[in-house]
Amino acid sequence: MRATPRFEDVAIGTELPALRKGPLTTTHLMRWSAAMENWHKIHYDAPYAQQQEKLPGLLINGSLKQQFVMQLLKDWAGPEGWVWKARLQFRAMNLVGETLSVWARIVGKRQAPAFGLLDLELGIVNEAGVESTPGTAIVALPYRDGPPLPYPFVPPAAATVRPTEGEPR
Repeated sequence: MRATPRFEDVAIGTELPALRKGPLTTTHLMRWSAAMENWHKIHYDAPYAQQQEKLPGLLINGSLKQQFVMQLLKDWAGPEGWVWKARLQFRAMNLVGETLSVWARIVGKRQAPAFGLLDLELGIVNEAGVESTPGTAIVALPYRDGPPLPYPFVPPAAATVRPTEGEPR
């Protein structure tokens, strides 16, 4: 795991290194379905998915795509950073055989008394360039000379958070 970046050392517009997953197989989906106890046949039974549900193939679980996003964010934030919030929209299907790329970009910075908050746009794109899962996230990072983030994480009161100097309010 990489070291935690400090709030002062990241800039708006910074793109996180993309996380690439795949090509995803039926085995991936079976293992994930077992771990999540999600036994809907659209994730592992191709004849059922195609004939009964009229799908083009086996669907990649939404919760698996959510985990890919969290892996990207947590790996980037390091052991001292926190993924505070993540919101995803599942707008298109992803199928077995696809390779997915998870991307994220810093679009805002805010300062709380004890740590900084980064606003991110993010998404999941397949190899054809189709974005299936756009979203947003908030990641908390420690200040360079500040204390570690509290554990358990305690969100800041809204009144104590302000935009970083020179950024739109």
